[in-house]
Amino acid sequence: MDESDGLPDEVLDEAGGNEMTAPQTGGETPTEANLPGAGDAPLLEVPGMGSESEADLLLQAANFVDAGGPVVVILLAMSVIALTIILVKLWQFTRLSVGSSAAARAAASLYREGRTEEALARLARQRNPGAQLLALAIGGHQRAELPEASLREELARLGSDQIESLRGGLRALEVIGGLAPLLGLFGTVLGMITAFQALEQAGSQVDPSILSGGIWEALLTTAVGLAVAIPVVAAHNWLERRIERQAQEMESLVTQVFTLDLSRPGHQVLPRDPQTTRLRLHAAGE
Repeated sequence: MDESDGLPDEVLDEAGGNEMTAPQTGGETPTEANLPGAGDAPLLEVPGMGSESEADLLLQAANFVDAGGPVVVILLAMSVIALTIILVKLWQFTRLSVGSSAAARAAASLYREGRTEEALARLARQRNPGAQLLALAIGGHQRAELPEASLREELARLGSDQIESLRGGLRALEVIGGLAPLLGLFGTVLGMITAFQALEQAGSQVDPSILSGGIWEALLTTAVGLAVAIPVVAAHNWLERRIERQAQEMESLVTQVFTLDLSRPGHQVLPRDPQTTRLRLHAAGE
């Protein structure tokens, strides 16, 4: 009887290790890439968190709106409208180069030196409202048949139209900035009324969590109202200041066409009627 018949298979494998080893060709050793299924599994598995995070954010936003009630919905809609108006005004100011009057001031200096053609050529490619109005003033001043009083009136009308175009939408920002805190306070009052009604219905078994929960939900609308109003008011004041400076710049540029430059006593273009009054451009709302 063979002695190996009663031995386990593991002992036989260890005893004949060299004989059980698979033959190797070309002197190559087996690697993980050659093992079956080694390239199928990824090296590192990262659980997907994108969908869960988005779901959590949506759930939090829904709870936020539900806690604030319809007042928060109104305030959020107002914030979207205000943001749209601000972006449109910034695009308009950038397209018209509002506040960039260096070229217009240089053209006014050229005109006062008697270099009218150079001044008009510099103004021809400008989009700035002050530069455009200055070009019209210079062109009209060169026409002897135009009375200076009529020319000034027309320039004042055109300047006022340009200023009013720049102010488009600012009234809505002003209204939103004024109403947002009031709506927030109104929502807080409604929330406090609801909280005290729940407290009254609880009777002698008063739960402090009922009152505290109602109070923070009520104060939430005030916080949202202030969060909407503060940036809107700041943006409105900044835009208003930009427009006021543009109106003052336009008035100054046009006035230089009809007045003398006292800092240059040499040859200058003289006004035709020194008795006429100074051009005034008023920004709407003053």
